Amino acid sequence: MSEALPGERVEEKSLGELVALASSNVSNLVRAEMDLAKLELKADAKKAALGSAMFGIAALIAGLIVILLSMAAAYGLVALGIWHWAAFLIVSGVYLLLALGLIGIGYLRIRKIDGAKRTRRTLKDDITMLRHRGDSDDTPALKG
Repeated sequence: MSEALPGERVEEKSLGELVALASSNVSNLVRAEMDLAKLELKADAKKAALGSAMFGIAALIAGLIVILLSMAAAYGLVALGIWHWAAFLIVSGVYLLLALGLIGIGYLRIRKIDGAKRTRRTLKDDITMLRHRGDSDDTPALKG
């Protein structure tokens, strides 16, 4: 029997019974921690799903607002005496310039990605050191 009964003294148990009791307690503790983590992650997943849905709805509304403001800007240009087709073309041109600017900035940011150069270099040095660990004269770690 690996469980300590309420009236039983732990000092009277053998070493094997104590080890079995300890492993049983550790196993129960790990199982309880896993169950708690599952419950917490499930609750967090529900919160994340709800938050994501709210962000999606907000993005949709923002898109509609941009469309309405674009039409208002075009009609504002029409009110200034610009032809309808030219007003809408001007608003579209502004959005085109904005999009091209954002594409350019994004492209420059992507070009700056290193691809983890330092990590690759340190991993390469570590592998080299492990391969030559028996050579005390040629150890890369001891070099300058």
